[in-house]
Amino acid sequence: MDMTSLTGSLGVALLLLAFFLNLFNFLSREGALYKVINLVGAGLAGYASWLLHFMPFVILEAIWFIVTALSLWPNLKKKMNA
Repeated sequence: MDMTSLTGSLGVALLLLAFFLNLFNFLSREGALYKVINLVGAGLAGYASWLLHFMPFVILEAIWFIVTALSLWPNLKKKMNA
């Protein structure tokens, strides 16, 4: 398996892991860990898509990454005020 496929596979696996853990109530979608797993997964999947020049998924993963990063702000703000 080449490095691009490995990177994309790891990213997708992380996204699916976060989905599974949330679906079966192991992680809350409001929790920082859930968001970080999504952030890293979207970043890796987006990077692999960029390397493959597959723009639909670059856009999808970029938006997923940005929205997740923005959703982490309240978690970070709360942690800084604690």
